[in-house]
Parts: sequence; C-alpha cells; structure tokens
Amino acid sequence: MVVGASAAGLAAAETLRREGYDGTLTLVGDELHVPYDRPPLSKQVLSAEWPPGRVVLRAPTELDALEVQLRLGVAASGLDVADRTVCLADGSEVPYDGLIVATGVRPRRLPGEGAHVLRTLDDALTLRERIGPGQRLVVVGAGFLGAEAAAVAWRLGARVTLLEPARVPLAHVVGEEVGRVLSRAHLERGVDLRTGVTVAEVTEEGVRLADGEVVEADEVLVAVGSLPNVEWLAGSGLTVDDGIVCDEYCEAARDAYAAGDVARWHNPLFGMSMRIEHRTNAAEQGMAAARNLLNPGARKAFAPVPYFWSDQYEMKIQAYGYLRGHEEVRVVEGELEEGRFVAAYRTGERLNGVLAVGMPPKVLRGWRQGVAVGAAWKDAVG
Repeated sequence: MVVGASAAGLAAAETLRREGYDGTLTLVGDELHVPYDRPPLSKQVLSAEWPPGRVVLRAPTELDALEVQLRLGVAASGLDVADRTVCLADGSEVPYDGLIVATGVRPRRLPGEGAHVLRTLDDALTLRERIGPGQRLVVVGAGFLGAEAAAVAWRLGARVTLLEPARVPLAHVVGEEVGRVLSRAHLERGVDLRTGVTVAEVTEEGVRLADGEVVEADEVLVAVGSLPNVEWLAGSGLTVDDGIVCDEYCEAARDAYAAGDVARWHNPLFGMSMRIEHRTNAAEQGMAAARNLLNPGARKAFAPVPYFWSDQYEMKIQAYGYLRGHEEVRVVEGELEEGRFVAAYRTGERLNGVLAVGMPPKVLRGWRQGVAVGAAWKDAVG
C-alpha cells in the first residue's frame, strides 16, 4: 500500500510493479486529481504557458497498466503499524503487508483570511485567474517558491511586492553573496523587494506588518515554507520529528517506509539526517523505498546527492548537494557580478554542495561528482 499519490508515491507504485510485485496494490491520495508534477505549478502553469493537463505524470492507460486500486480524494486519517491497517477519512480501513508513506507537505499559513498558497494544481489555477496587468500582488516569502511566483507575476504585468523577513533572501541556504545576486534580479525589474520585514497578518486591504504598516494588495500569496503531513500518524507507532524519522534504508518501522517531502532519513553520504523537499529526490526516494520494501534481504542505503533547480526571469539556478549549514562559500567559476557563476559550499573539511546560475549543466558534472565522493575541500577548490 502507498499513501500519497504525488511524485514519490507514484514512483514507489511503479517500482513495486517493475520489480515484480503482482499482488494487490492500493494508492491513496487526498486530491481528486491523478498524480501530477508540482514544479511547473509556480512557473509554466501559473504563467498559462502550459494547460493544466500537461502536468499529469501518467496517461490513463499507463495508470491502468499498473493495476492499482486508486483511492483519490480521500486522505489517510490514521495508522496502526501493529495491526498493519491504514484508516481513511471516509471511515474505511485498508490492511497492508507493506506500506510506503509519501504524504508530502502542506503550506504554512499566516493569520487572516483570503491569501493564496501555492502547492496544488487548484492553487495555481486559482491564482492564475487573479493576477494580470496592473494587479497588485504581495508575495510573502522570498524563498525559491515565492521568487518564482513573483517572477511570473511580473512577467504577466502585475505590480509585485515581495516581502522577506531575512536581511538577505535565501542567505541561510545559498549564502549572503549569492542571495544578493538573486535579489538583484527582482530589483532590476522593478519588483518592490523589502527585506527584514515581518508580516503579522493578512487583511482585507493586503497585509499588516509587525510594525503596523499595511501593504495594500489586490491579491496576496503566502510562500513561507511548509509543514510535513504527519498529524494523521499520531499514535501510529512511527517516530515523527519534522517528518517521519527513517533509517538509511528509508524504513520507519518494520515493513513501513517513507519517501519524498515527508521523510526524514539518515543520508550516509553526508552522515546526517535530512528531509528534502525537491522533485528529483521524491522520485528517487520513492523508488528506493519500494525496492527495499520488496527485498528486505538485499536492502541498499539511500545516499543521493540532492538536486534542485529554479527558474526566475531569465536565470536558471541549479544546485547539487546539501547547502544548508555551510561554513564557507567560494565562487569557483564565472563572476557574481555577471550573473553567471558556480559557487562551491564547504561544511567541515569537505565539499558539501555546489550551485550554479546561468551555466550549462555540463559545467556542474565534475562538481557534482566531487560532492558524490565526499571530496576534500582543499582538493576540490585548491
């Protein structure tokens, strides 16, 4: 049984079939939509470059070929690992022999009513209908999601205000120098980027800041991070700590695994516990969890080099590794001022990550390999 019908859950279900499992397979999802891709929501779908149907991950015939029992539009409401039973919101109970949990995350919200969030296809379509030339859009949060949405809204002719509590957006991930470069892209296009400001609540007029100032808006998008969907696991027997706690094999309890945004697992490549909210990781972890569930005697540790990308205006941002908690950033190719560069990230004495802006993918291949082998910093950057 797979709970969660997005990228990780679908990858797990497909892998179970591909690896030879021919028994009953149930795929549960809380949305009515068949599995679809989320990264395009803040880019191609929001901009109306793509029709909604283009984000669907598999055609009906492909889903039929999997021979899965699709339970869409019904959320999981409880789990008993001792009895090996999942309770659903419609009151039904589904027994399982093996379980993969891939329930993902949900957006954090702010006090007040009327703000948009951007997590589901319906979220994207609703926001798309409300922004256009001359519309005042306030985006709360200048992380990757907020920045992507702000860039799309600007391109659609909206008057965009981007509010961020940190002094430099994304500095905690990419470092202050790189964060300033990414911020410059907004400022150069006339986006009203305000940093070091805290939003207290959403109001009918827009948003109210902590100092009492009201920033007026026709629409407000809140993009201030996410929370793992784990509340339904209370009393289940699984350990929950900012996600479902798993070992290096993605196992959370006997015959119960987790994958995707909701999984916090020990990544032996970096020697630490991590929870990754990136599309590539979701699919890879879904496959890894399925293989380990099916082959308990030949399990393999899930030790990936995390990868993410972001498109903002004309900038293509790509990163490999684990950038959070870095101790040093060094530009190793290109120039920050030109907006085309590669930055390497040190944690301890090793190369822990690399980020590129405006560079072709082939430039990153050698750096990714360095992260994958745990290259010493002094050897990697000289």
